[in-house]
Amino acid sequence: MAVGSKSVPTHQSTPARSEIRPPDRPAEARARILDAALKVFSADGLAGARTEQIAVAAGVNKALIYYYFESKEKLYLAAIEAVAARVRDSSMAVMTLNASAGERVLRTALNHFDRVLKQREFQSLMQQEMIRLHKGEEGAMPVLVKRVFEPLMAAFQATVQEGVASGEIIDADLMQFQLVALGANVFYFLSAPVWGMMRKCDPFDAAALRVRRSALVEFLGQAIFTDRRRGAKLAARVLADMPIPEVRIEGMEGN
Repeated sequence: MAVGSKSVPTHQSTPARSEIRPPDRPAEARARILDAALKVFSADGLAGARTEQIAVAAGVNKALIYYYFESKEKLYLAAIEAVAARVRDSSMAVMTLNASAGERVLRTALNHFDRVLKQREFQSLMQQEMIRLHKGEEGAMPVLVKRVFEPLMAAFQATVQEGVASGEIIDADLMQFQLVALGANVFYFLSAPVWGMMRKCDPFDAAALRVRRSALVEFLGQAIFTDRRRGAKLAARVLADMPIPEVRIEGMEGN
């Protein structure tokens, strides 16, 4: 027997693209694959995830994954880009509201908190990508920076500068605004298990999340506005207008 005649990689043993009949509703099938891939990749990482798992979770034949995405690596990138695009669009929608710059900063901070709370898979993938960067691997981060994070950073900084120019917001370092308004959210969720140990409480308890969420906006209302009284009123109005989303908290501690 010739060497290698049976040692064909698994994905190459699937039918050729021309032999696969796509489903009647290809957009729905593709969306199911991406949603399933997001969950599997966030739990097991790129290396640990298996296309068989994703196919079962999506309710499709494994061959269909290769029909749409060609490889596990391309599926991984497509899944990250899909959820990142939703994050970008949601944030941009808040920053382009018909409201004062200061109010848009408050709403952006709250929208960010809620996004971290609701989209745990995205946070898990970002943590995995940061680890890859620290290891010297590019991964998906360069694409995400260009398509998502740079546009969001530019929009956020432009909003702050608009508020400074109008006299509504204090004149301070732009990066510090982002670290205070957005970075605190990431730190809280990332270090929540440690907070739980130190404070002998569940940081993902619904009551604890409501307190942390309110404290974020109330602090910003006092910290970034030239008129602190107006900032406090705006913070109260934004909190009343944006109630905490209903999410399933169970099992978040391990993420």
